Amino acid sequence: MSDPQDTTTDQETAAEGSNETPAELPAPSELERAQEEAAKLKDMLVRTAADFDNFRKRTRRELDEAKRQGREELLKDLLPVFDNLERAIQSAQKATDVKAVADGVGMILKQFESTLSRTGIARVPTVGAMFDPSMHEAIQQIETDEHPAGTVVAEVQPGYREGERLVRAAMVVVAKPKSS
Repeated sequence: MSDPQDTTTDQETAAEGSNETPAELPAPSELERAQEEAAKLKDMLVRTAADFDNFRKRTRRELDEAKRQGREELLKDLLPVFDNLERAIQSAQKATDVKAVADGVGMILKQFESTLSRTGIARVPTVGAMFDPSMHEAIQQIETDEHPAGTVVAEVQPGYREGERLVRAAMVVVAKPKSS
């Protein structure tokens, strides 16, 4: 039994035995430390995933805006050509001189080619050039002695490229040697 004069509690006795003060907490166990680290890593992962998602969305918006601006710039360059085509049609309806109308349309064509050139679009060379399957699409071969085999002798539809990238292949007729 306990002595009435003994006023120490069981907690004080336990604290004296382990040299701990009642205010001190026991050191976290290895499991608790691992759980805390896992929680921190999970939080970092969630934040990184959210940052990446925001980056992807922002990049998509910026790309869409750049495309829109590019189309707008090209349209601004082409509008004068279209305006001149409309004027040519109006003039052609009243004109009596076909040559004047043809000359006007020819000038508009030169304006269009100049506009394409300024935007970096060039016509693919055809007639007289050697057939190049990366730029030409042969739609016909013609037997001839007038041109070396593999030479483009006629253009059916022009091709265009932007810098080194082919936009549309030229449709061409290619020479082949006469069969004996």
